[in-house]
Amino acid sequence: MAERSFAAEVQKLRAGAGETLHVEGILAVTKALLQSGVAYVGGYQGAPISHLMDVLGDAREILDELDIRFENSASEATAAAMLAASVHHPLRGAITFKSPVGTNVASDALANLASGGVTGGALVILGEDYGEGSSIMQERVHAFAMKSQMWLLDPRPDTTAIVNAVETGFELSEASNTPVFLELRLRSCHLHGGFVAKDNVRPPMTVAQAADAPRRSVDRIVLPPASFAHEREKLESRWPRAVEFVRERGLNELFPGDGTADDVGVIVQGGLYNTLNRSMELLGCSDAFGRTRVPTYVMNVTYPVVDSEIVEFATGKRAVIMVEEGQPDYIEQNLHAILRRADVPAVLHGKDMLAPSGEYTAQVITRGLESFLGKYAPEVVTHRPSLLLDPGDPASPFAPRVAAEVVRPRPPGLCTGCPERPIFAGLKLAERETGEHQISADIGCHLFAINAPFDLGATTMGYGMGAAGSSALAGGTSGRRPVSIMGDGGFWHNGLVSGIGNAVFNKSDQLMVVVDNDYAAATGGQDVLSSHADSERRSTKHPIETAARGLGITDATTIDHTYDVARVRDTFLKAFRRKDRGPELLVMQSECQLNRQRRVKKDRAAKLERGERVVRERFGVDPETCTGDHACIRISGCPSLTITDNPDPLRTDPIATVLDSCVGCGVCGNNAHAAVLCPSFYRTDVVDNPTVGERLRARARSWWITLVGRGLERRAARMEAV
Repeated sequence: MAERSFAAEVQKLRAGAGETLHVEGILAVTKALLQSGVAYVGGYQGAPISHLMDVLGDAREILDELDIRFENSASEATAAAMLAASVHHPLRGAITFKSPVGTNVASDALANLASGGVTGGALVILGEDYGEGSSIMQERVHAFAMKSQMWLLDPRPDTTAIVNAVETGFELSEASNTPVFLELRLRSCHLHGGFVAKDNVRPPMTVAQAADAPRRSVDRIVLPPASFAHEREKLESRWPRAVEFVRERGLNELFPGDGTADDVGVIVQGGLYNTLNRSMELLGCSDAFGRTRVPTYVMNVTYPVVDSEIVEFATGKRAVIMVEEGQPDYIEQNLHAILRRADVPAVLHGKDMLAPSGEYTAQVITRGLESFLGKYAPEVVTHRPSLLLDPGDPASPFAPRVAAEVVRPRPPGLCTGCPERPIFAGLKLAERETGEHQISADIGCHLFAINAPFDLGATTMGYGMGAAGSSALAGGTSGRRPVSIMGDGGFWHNGLVSGIGNAVFNKSDQLMVVVDNDYAAATGGQDVLSSHADSERRSTKHPIETAARGLGITDATTIDHTYDVARVRDTFLKAFRRKDRGPELLVMQSECQLNRQRRVKKDRAAKLERGERVVRERFGVDPETCTGDHACIRISGCPSLTITDNPDPLRTDPIATVLDSCVGCGVCGNNAHAAVLCPSFYRTDVVDNPTVGERLRARARSWWITLVGRGLERRAARMEAV
């Protein structure tokens, strides 16, 4: 069950030649693949291209009609290895995943693919997750493109430009026998725009036809002596063909300016063009339609750099600025070498005027452009936007509106009703009795446990690498066994072999916890091997514990209801106190609450529309019983559990309360009881469309409560009067 369905939108992918489509960037990419005659597509979900996998899944009927093979790959490495089909056959293949982490995982397969080269076009669509909205380490894929010599496309954030990049990416790959990266930043993936469609194309050769016609060429296999020849072939043959293709087809763009500042210029990565133009607009150097006053060279292909185009652009100019996001300044260094070798005297600026690292927002680029143009062409700058004002100036949009100490930090946390919250609450309760343990965390929703109120986890080394991250500490002589945590997505991605298998082989004395919430939840709720949902196209319902036992795990326990905090706590205590050495596995299993609510709310709405009886569980706090200790909040952290005014005039401490966003998971009450905190939590059922009997019982109860309460109210009134 993915985060959202594109079942309606994918019908637009049937559009034919001449029709104008107005769609999201991800759908534009999918349509471009269909127009390009792609034969197979694979990939692994991850922001910002998770929806590309979801769109392809929802478009399976269209893919089947065109005989296009689509596969949800087990990992990015699996997806990259798929491109082997294009080595000998004229098959166009595309894969997609999040970068740079996905590229890191896929690096071995991609390096071998780039060495031997391809016959059919091979396109790697990367979701470049860099900048302030990123959830990963701050790195760029540019280094990998240079290291393995794979061409890197970085198209302008425009649907037509993106569609063209997909189509020409395949052509560039075939023209130079080299796999190609297509880099899409977050905003490119989710922008909306229009482009003129073409007819979908059935691949000239399908994967079935290729399988029936085996081909083999020893010089394409990465094995000495062929692998030695590949390096020279890259430099002497593939590179020149790629550069010639880029130049002849005009993949990079030149916006010449209006003639008022021809002696200066701006060079920019294609993916940053929209932000650059907005900055130019704020300075009065351009308009919203890109009619710039300053000559601008847009690198829709950032690798390889076309030397002759750079020389042509810089010749006759006093100064040029390179707008390159992230570090190191790979492109800027390359341009320095090109200009100095060609003896072009233009001064090249870049990160000396722009930020050396971090996302290039409109503020960053505007500030750098003002410095550059103020020095070399001050006449073209007609405005000084407020975002350039000192933050201390009240007119600045960045001026503090409230004191910094008043603003409370809001780190990311687990969702309301998340089944992972009771796991960490139980672990914290167990550590109260045994002391703290060294905990190796992993990629996924459960990584939020590093924040308050749990404060668990010391390291994270990669998707599915939680157990491997504890391996050095699992020597078997410590009194406290290290603990590792990974999700079910990470388990099937890399953790089964790299974590579980490694621990079994080395007899690592560690406690491995797998959080099984039924989906690859952090990437949008896609199914995995252990999901419980039925699937026509995929095999599911494969228990994690069974797979681990198949690799040699003998001590394994599965808890199929993590909301029982006392049971979770006792299971951890038993594992911590176990005398036998060796790896132990705990599988903590409950469905992701987000996915469950998507299903439950839909069913509930349908029943309500039919007038059927619906019961919703809700939890609350008795205001008369709550003491205002707030230990329940500190041990839970649920967003629906907060504080409110104390109704007792003799007590000033605020009490706990449960908001209406409660989904009835019961963790707050279970935590309170497992920790022996207080008896103030209660459960109630909210009934829609109740039966006649329920209505009569409710009226009787209300009458009785009113009757009994009259005496208490009179007594309280007399006491207040005294």
